[in-house]
Amino acid sequence: MYDKSTLKKSEKLFYVSLPEIRKFVRDFHQEMWKGLCGKKSSLKMIHTYLRKPTGSEKGRFLALDLGGTHFRVMSLELKGKRKTGASSVKTFVLGKKHITGKGKELFDFIAGCIKIFMKEYKLDTGAEYSVGFTFSFPVKKKGIASGVLLRWTKDFSASGVEGKDVVELLNASLERKGLSGTKITALANDTVSTLTARSYEDPDCDVGVILGTGTNACYPEKDREIVNIEWGNFNKQRLTHYDRKLDKCSGNPGEQLFEKMVSGMYLGEVVRRLAKDLLPGINFPKYFKSEYASAIESDTSKGLRKTGSLLKKIGIKSSDYADRKLLKKACVIVSTRASRLAAAAIASVITKMDPRLGRRHTVAIDGSVYEKHPRFSCRVKNTLKEIFGGKARHIKLVLTKSASAKGAAIIAAA
Repeated sequence: MYDKSTLKKSEKLFYVSLPEIRKFVRDFHQEMWKGLCGKKSSLKMIHTYLRKPTGSEKGRFLALDLGGTHFRVMSLELKGKRKTGASSVKTFVLGKKHITGKGKELFDFIAGCIKIFMKEYKLDTGAEYSVGFTFSFPVKKKGIASGVLLRWTKDFSASGVEGKDVVELLNASLERKGLSGTKITALANDTVSTLTARSYEDPDCDVGVILGTGTNACYPEKDREIVNIEWGNFNKQRLTHYDRKLDKCSGNPGEQLFEKMVSGMYLGEVVRRLAKDLLPGINFPKYFKSEYASAIESDTSKGLRKTGSLLKKIGIKSSDYADRKLLKKACVIVSTRASRLAAAAIASVITKMDPRLGRRHTVAIDGSVYEKHPRFSCRVKNTLKEIFGGKARHIKLVLTKSASAKGAAIIAAA
């Protein structure tokens, strides 16, 4: 039996009020300004040397997308007039040895995947190809096709890569694999590629957001250059004791604090820690995936039967309806906070560009949390309405699936 007062305290602890959101926006703007001025800031505000596409780009281009354990290779045709044609995509899975081993082996594996893709789709491996590369980790850009990895995130730790130019490393691997004519000509992260992919078709698109395993965003500054915010590292928001304990046990304590409250890599763990306090009689497994939390929140079966089946699969053999109902509330509490924080961050970026919200803004969003969580997108939209009132109609949130690879191809064309 749980203590109702504990549940109420948890709901209050995790709730992000409107005054708190307004403070979040002010603090976010301050961090953006400091980052742009080169001052110490939790937001890196990285120059990308890239601009939005015109929509007139034409041709067939190759693209790569590395942002997690799944690596994608794509071939895409651009027809101009903001229209795209046929595309081919193949996904490869990175093993633990690739993401935690030697960097040379990681990039050799990637180059090998590219060669497999080219042979499968009958592309001449001896020909010359310009390739766009979406690399979804913090880099210091030196040019359109140059970027030094600042640090690994998302549990990657391949040695010999931090502090090195990832384009040079991959081009060297392509040479070793006999693909000397295949060269990386443009480097971007997944947010920039998402923005680029949508803005090729929609000129109102001026924000790219990732809400998946990790989280980040980008936008064009006044000189029209796209700026990579690296908002996952924002650290001015209020933390609970659950957040502090999770951060302390993470592989990067003190870093990516916003990401640890919003992204799919961590939401399940936040739920687990909260649920342990709400349901002390249940022995939760060491790992509680975010997809479990999403499935539980989606469950509308009688007696939350599906939740019971899921719990049995992960080692919790016995649970009654009251247990499942409370666990579902824990999922709602955590995901509601995440969606409201995501909305606050989106509002911060839009009002940086357009303080009075006087024009239309399309926000291109990619990522499993936004796409697959049953209530996340709706809560983001409702929170934006709460923040802006009637002016929220100027903001259009658009799910832009598989945008990282598509955007990289458009960047290569541009």
